[in-house]
Amino acid sequence: MENNTKSKILDEALVMFAENGYKGTNLRDLASRLGLSKSALYKHYSSKDAIWNALLDRMEAYYAEHFGSADNLPNQPKSMEELYILTMKMVDFTLNDARIILTRKLLLTEQFHDERVCSLATKHFMVGTKNIFANIFKKMMNDGILKNDDPEMLAFIYTAPVTSLIQISTREPDKKGEVLEQIETFVKYFIATYAVT
Repeated sequence: MENNTKSKILDEALVMFAENGYKGTNLRDLASRLGLSKSALYKHYSSKDAIWNALLDRMEAYYAEHFGSADNLPNQPKSMEELYILTMKMVDFTLNDARIILTRKLLLTEQFHDERVCSLATKHFMVGTKNIFANIFKKMMNDGILKNDDPEMLAFIYTAPVTSLIQISTREPDKKGEVLEQIETFVKYFIATYAVT
């Protein structure tokens, strides 16, 4: 029961922090939305800051598990078709997972107010994804699948447009279909350009 309640608190806190920001989220309102008293909330988390940091920790772990990280690389593509499938699976997760949608909104809003969130936004919107693909591309080059080039630069070329397009979808959710189409077109262009033939 303890972990279940803590998880429900973090689920609702994510919604409220994404909607209202850190400063605009009130623990009394959070407790009320959960059907708890404020003192019951404090039995699970000692402060708003404790909820905030537990939420960020959970988000990092969730993202690493479902998307990947430097310590949890996705399965290595053995062909350009597998690279396409992997990329579109990662894009689908990023665009459609409810928890990740809220997390992106939270990171975008709070990156200017919180140093840890700023670091996480940089990691998840650019550096972390670039590093994942730099590792993937280096192995694909060694395997003779991808043209030899600087894997770091190639990963930057690959991830920056996709990340930018995803941010459009975050700001303007009604453009998600258009964004997905543009990402798909770009990924196919990249594959056609950099595949070893």
